[in-house]
Amino acid sequence: MQPANTKTVLGDFNDATVTQFGVTSSFFRKDGRFMVRTEGPDGKLREYEIKYTFGVEPLQQYLIEFPGGRMQALSLAWDTRSKQQGGQRWFHLYPNEKIAHDDELHWTRPSQNWNSMCAECHSTHLEKNYDPVTRTFSTTWSEIDVSCEACHGPGADHVNWAERKPGWEKLETSKGLTLLLDERKDTQWKIDPKTGNASRSRVRGSGKEIELCARCHARRSPISKAYVHGEPLLDHYLPRLLDEGMYYADGQIDDEVYVYGSFIQSKMYRAGVTCSDCHEPHSLALRSPGNGVCLQCHQAAKYDRPEHHFHEQGSDGASCAECHMPARTYMVVDPRHDHSMRVPRPDLSVRLGTPNACNNCHADEGADWAAKQVEAWYGHTPSGFQSYAQALHAARQEAPHAGDTLATLIRNTETPAIARATAMAEMRPYLSPATVDVLTPGLSDDDPMVRQATVGVLEALPAEARVRLAFPMLEDPVRAVRMEAAQLLAAFPAGELTAEQRASLEAGIQDYVAAQQAMAERPEAQTNLGNLHAALGEFDEALSAYQTAADIDRGYVPAYVNLADLYRAQGEEREAEKVLRSAAGIAPGNADVHHALGLSLVRQQRADEAVDELRQASTLNPDNPHYIYVYAVALNSTGKPQQAIMVLQGAHNRHPNNVDILNALVAFHRDAGNQAAARSYAEKLQAISR
Repeated sequence: MQPANTKTVLGDFNDATVTQFGVTSSFFRKDGRFMVRTEGPDGKLREYEIKYTFGVEPLQQYLIEFPGGRMQALSLAWDTRSKQQGGQRWFHLYPNEKIAHDDELHWTRPSQNWNSMCAECHSTHLEKNYDPVTRTFSTTWSEIDVSCEACHGPGADHVNWAERKPGWEKLETSKGLTLLLDERKDTQWKIDPKTGNASRSRVRGSGKEIELCARCHARRSPISKAYVHGEPLLDHYLPRLLDEGMYYADGQIDDEVYVYGSFIQSKMYRAGVTCSDCHEPHSLALRSPGNGVCLQCHQAAKYDRPEHHFHEQGSDGASCAECHMPARTYMVVDPRHDHSMRVPRPDLSVRLGTPNACNNCHADEGADWAAKQVEAWYGHTPSGFQSYAQALHAARQEAPHAGDTLATLIRNTETPAIARATAMAEMRPYLSPATVDVLTPGLSDDDPMVRQATVGVLEALPAEARVRLAFPMLEDPVRAVRMEAAQLLAAFPAGELTAEQRASLEAGIQDYVAAQQAMAERPEAQTNLGNLHAALGEFDEALSAYQTAADIDRGYVPAYVNLADLYRAQGEEREAEKVLRSAAGIAPGNADVHHALGLSLVRQQRADEAVDELRQASTLNPDNPHYIYVYAVALNSTGKPQQAIMVLQGAHNRHPNNVDILNALVAFHRDAGNQAAARSYAEKLQAISR
């Protein structure tokens, strides 16, 4: 990040223009300032001054200052690559989508706000300073870019140590640094000539370096207002698990997830590798160029030769990173390597549809061809270190026995913790007498991600078991786990608690509130606060939080849906309907709104109107089997059983393992006298329930 001037601005501001879905933006100079004329928050073309540049290679973005201290990142960026590489041009970060002024991804909306979404990782000692009353920012930093203190913490004592000021002797061990990243000190990696692989001379004693890097190199949500160097990552951030849309079922990167979630899946991480074993953090260069960085620990005579990679030396196929860390391109021109360092698995591509490194180069060949080629080379299909693709895929597909497969994955403590945590988070609909045994060890797991995910699953248990298992987690040493427990237990009657339990719960609730206040400028955080207040029976506070969420982002649908549910809980169904109709006007294509409105109309016994809303919800989101199921039930209850059966049969084709849909097909066919069809679906239901 740099102030915009003739030295820092790389883009063409000599009356250049770019047209995106009918909107022509122009870039020019005016009175020595860099300017853009583009679509503003109201959909009209307006002139804006470029305040800061953001980034250098392979693209540069531009920040524009708005009233209230907001800075917004323009979605038109400059491709800084050479012309030979396709660069030196303006391009849109969403080239294949029309991002209108009312779209959540428009550059003027909260999702493109620098203060909230970008700044913390690009400046040093950043203080967001958001005022929730005036809804303004007074954001400050100690240095505009990333400096020493961003990683090592406050440096005054380091200066005192370096300048040998009085008392410096007491600082000798730490060099006066708040966080001394010394995990590699006196450590060597020695290659075993028998295996060709290296082992660490001593066990990695902590994860402080990796967790420090993860502060920015992770897809995560802040859960505190002020990061403290050296404290556990999950005291301040909540990393994303291997969620669908973020990662493929085998753990490969899908969306932009920033390395950490990939690296902690790797065999290298398990062996004790840290970030700085491969990366020089001060120069930003690799420890050695090309394959050299891998050959620090993997014997060249075994791995850097055609007998291992079966490609011509010097080609892409002979590159360690191309095969074991395949890149995906984000922001149109920025390739990022997958740091899970996995064996290429085209066989999984055949079975599960996951990508593989082989077909990145051999795009004209199919995954079948690649799988056969790999098997021919090695005499078998390599399995690699990561072995959870089938379990996570089964959960995503609601496959038969998904619960048993997930439970088996969770019980295998050799599996990377992030995969076990993901499997645990997926377990909620599959808890049964055969799988419930995963919960108790999950709550005492060494990894806080697993503990936090396990607490979230407790919601599916009966109240007595939920309380018994969750209350001890309010004393967990990590904030993210305590927060999850507090959220789960918030609605528990205070009169049934001991004084000690009440104190623990109150402390956990305060942790949760503080986490939401850390992101108070986001509608999601305000909605979370509304949900908490609703659970506590605090109607006015919940109402205010939901309304604040809608004010922050008029198009944020969950705020309206939750507000309507609050009115429903108060018996004010007409008010709920009013809120949902307002939301339908703001977001007419949102299935959640139409589904909630349909249910509201059902409760008001306005069946025909309800069916129409439920139909719209099922049409707008055909990937949600619950919406289709509810629509079919509504059709059946309004005297349209054959139409209901047709809807369910179509849904069954799309979601063949959904239990609710199968149960409804059995019941509706039986009631219609279609005994053969009812029996057929009952057999399918029985088969997936075994």
